[in-house]
Amino acid sequence: MTTRNIYLDHSATTPTDPRVVEAMLPYFSEIYGNPSSAHSFGRRAEAAIETARETVARIFNCKPAEIVFTSGGSEGDNLAIRGVAWRARKTQNRTHLITSPIEHSAVIKTVEQLASVMGFSADYVPVDRHAVVSPTALQAFCQDKTALVSIMYANNEVGTVQPLTELAAIAHEHGALFHTDAVQAAGQLTLDVHQLGVDLMSISAHKFYGPKGAGALYVREGVDLVSSQTGGSHEGGRRAGTHNTPFIVGLAKALEIAYEEQSQHLAHYRHMRDMLVEGILARVPDAIYTGHPQNRIPSHASFLFSGVDSSKLIMHLDMRGVAASGGSACKTGNPAPSATLLAMGYPPEEAIGTLRLTVGRQTTEEHIAYVIDTVAQTVEKLRKLERELGL
Repeated sequence: MTTRNIYLDHSATTPTDPRVVEAMLPYFSEIYGNPSSAHSFGRRAEAAIETARETVARIFNCKPAEIVFTSGGSEGDNLAIRGVAWRARKTQNRTHLITSPIEHSAVIKTVEQLASVMGFSADYVPVDRHAVVSPTALQAFCQDKTALVSIMYANNEVGTVQPLTELAAIAHEHGALFHTDAVQAAGQLTLDVHQLGVDLMSISAHKFYGPKGAGALYVREGVDLVSSQTGGSHEGGRRAGTHNTPFIVGLAKALEIAYEEQSQHLAHYRHMRDMLVEGILARVPDAIYTGHPQNRIPSHASFLFSGVDSSKLIMHLDMRGVAASGGSACKTGNPAPSATLLAMGYPPEEAIGTLRLTVGRQTTEEHIAYVIDTVAQTVEKLRKLERELGL
């Protein structure tokens, strides 16, 4: 048994801020009406949702009507990609999609399904060693039939931030729409959709100290989506299902807190992350810092350790009281090399040894010092075992 309990997996999920929980509580048992109902119980719930919509819209610098509440980032990605693709095929005969090989599986698998069973074609624009999609590379893949380009804002495995404004401009030159999965960026980077130049953008509350199961999708005015859910005409007919009032309130409160307190949190994240990176690179021989060294989300650090199996490393760290990840939380337990690292040009024998450490609001210098020691000792131990076994 260990007395340590250090959580460095904030890119997987964050604890819900107590202020967010407090804001949500009345909507479970006091203001519990169905927001679609015409009576006073329903109107009070509807008012809470519309206030939340206005809060999100203010942070996105868009109109409230351009915000669609969803169950999270995956639903937002699915709705954006399918909704645009189906509408573009019907109205413009555009059937070509572009994404990258380092996207979240909610994007990759949606594009793959559209290409494999729904008659679309898809291209995957390559990334460089730092996981950056260059505007020049994207330009080469755009064509007259391109309906949508979907490139994530910040990568969930290596933290790299993409040049969205330039990428979106290239998509628009070819008459295509541009969607970004901003799940990792929300709470840390600007979400001003006019500054970014995007047409659609997905976020998920649990990445910025909000509840799991709540998300939002920005859909620019004039972009007509075909809903992938049928039923009620909720969210302007763009999705079906009774609104989750408490979680929508929680999402808006968490987003509001994140941007009101952004400067202090980002300064803390950078300090913790830089201390962590400096310590691990100094203590672990041949450690590689993956992703872009500067253009990355402030809370994120990722490494490669040759001669180490990521799944074993995560297990040993957990036994010593450190919660970390081998990359995407959606791939936990998968011993295969990271597809993101393979796309970045790392060979499979190196891509198997990845470690993601992501700091949060409660992370302390004492936590970081312990994690540096623990990672260094564990990597040394695992490498020694591998050598002794002749692996």
